[in-house]
Amino acid sequence: MTVAHRTLIVIAHAPALKNNDDRPAAVVHAMERALPGLRLGWTMSEKEDLIALPQRDEWVAANTANGGFPFLCNDDDNHLVTVAGLENPNGLAAGSPPHFEIHADLPLDAVGIAGAVDVLAGVAEGARAVWGHATPSGYGAIVAQQFRHPGDELHVPPHGLPSLKLPWDRPTPETPHFLGWLNYWSAAAAQAIGFPDPACDAELLTRARRTASGGWVVQLTDAPLDLDNPAHLDTLKQIYERFPEIGGRAAP
Repeated sequence: MTVAHRTLIVIAHAPALKNNDDRPAAVVHAMERALPGLRLGWTMSEKEDLIALPQRDEWVAANTANGGFPFLCNDDDNHLVTVAGLENPNGLAAGSPPHFEIHADLPLDAVGIAGAVDVLAGVAEGARAVWGHATPSGYGAIVAQQFRHPGDELHVPPHGLPSLKLPWDRPTPETPHFLGWLNYWSAAAAQAIGFPDPACDAELLTRARRTASGGWVVQLTDAPLDLDNPAHLDTLKQIYERFPEIGGRAAP
């Protein structure tokens, strides 16, 4: 996994939107604060033409529907940043209701990498998320192969990574489904997985930041996660071993 010409994908999972919910605007404002000079003041037509939104906040409020909010972007093809929200019909655990899911993309360049922690923290806190992550594009395909589906008699995920339970096979919505390069764990999620434990997490805490709500943003590796880098792969495996609750792997 190399980082050239790729994007950083930020996803946060939060409780479903309610009427007159202010979280879509909070997410957009947080991204603009995290990346100096960013203005998410455009959307896109069905013909993929940019449409300027001079009254962006009012437009977002008026078009928040079906459990999400529409696509927004900046007007910079060389440093494209996008965000949208949707209602995911699946719950975060067995029997839980649909949830609000935010997707943001930014370039995996020096500016994007420098702002990544602030973007993830801002999006997740603005959405009042349960958990979230930021990972280089392409990593999702690896994670998809980690999930064990019914009927998989012999499940061998790539890179020697652990098998993960599907969300609807697990009882607790607070527990993250998998690990990313950057990880947002709300206070509830952190408690569910036992983070932080000063005796076990001293090194990880050097790359962790506490958020205003009591959650954490935890960075696994200094550079964006690259599974072709043996040191990165070893770190990812070690963190999975440290937190068996992630992905529903802990013994009942």
